[in-house]
Amino acid sequence: MPSSIFKWISLAMVAVFLSGCGSLTVLDPQGPVAAQQSNLIWLSIWFMIFIVLVVFVLLTIMLVKYRDRGNNDNYDPSIEGSHKLEFVWTIIPIVIVTILSIPTVITIYSLEEAPEIEEVDAQQEPLVIHATSANWKWIFSYPEEGIETINYINIPVDRPVLFKLTSADSMASFWVPQLGGQKYSMSGMETELFLAATEVGQYEGRNANFTGEGFAEQRFTVNAQTDDAFNEWVEDTQENAPSLSEDEYVHLMVPGHAEEMTFSSTHLEFVNHAYDATYSLEKRAELGYEAHSPHSREGKAFDLPVLSQPINTDKTYEVELDDE
Repeated sequence: MPSSIFKWISLAMVAVFLSGCGSLTVLDPQGPVAAQQSNLIWLSIWFMIFIVLVVFVLLTIMLVKYRDRGNNDNYDPSIEGSHKLEFVWTIIPIVIVTILSIPTVITIYSLEEAPEIEEVDAQQEPLVIHATSANWKWIFSYPEEGIETINYINIPVDRPVLFKLTSADSMASFWVPQLGGQKYSMSGMETELFLAATEVGQYEGRNANFTGEGFAEQRFTVNAQTDDAFNEWVEDTQENAPSLSEDEYVHLMVPGHAEEMTFSSTHLEFVNHAYDATYSLEKRAELGYEAHSPHSREGKAFDLPVLSQPINTDKTYEVELDDE
């Protein structure tokens, strides 16, 4: 019986450790933002390990020193407690929380500004990219370059990138673990996130907020390139990629997965979801998609099979609408 229990405990531990084996790696920073966050995480971990060790050492001492020895007949258990000790163990948690809070607050506020790249002599202006989440894909717009990509982005190394996040429908969370932490994208508003890469490479990003049936595959790729390679890609895209029509963009609003795509114009020419939260709903209605409340008895929101390109517009689509 004990061997059987040990076997199941061992299997459970193996499963826990294997769950951390994947391409999404938090503590492998490849940029200044991720490095700051990684340092903060490790600082918190080591500090908490120290606290745990102190507590267990003191607990062990108390258990051994004050254990029942069989000769405590004169011990009076009704003695009054120490007010000094009560004051000390009330102050200790406050000190612990304060020590953890100070570097956390400093880091949070510092990340609201463009990161400084130590490897370069002169800091460059951030590259601006609008990141729009849609079920279940990511749409990236380069307004200054006049380029739009689906499910991938190219960025130059050693240059800050300002992501302006919004959503065409469900709230999502933009996350590239090796470059920095996640931030929400929501329709009808815009949030900003600074990231940067210091190493040439390919980094996986994804939506970290559950958005329904196709959530698991709402991923994208970040290609960090040299300045020359990035500029060459921009020029080639501007000259050779097709432009994005509003009709094509409207069909991208239909829930489903999409392959990587590249266009020589952006959807910002006809809509910015940060200022028009109902655009995708209205356009889907024009395509003949039925809209139902997710709380009604007819069904739930986005209750349809996961689609892949090309999108089949014969499917029934359910979205959340305000009853008013």
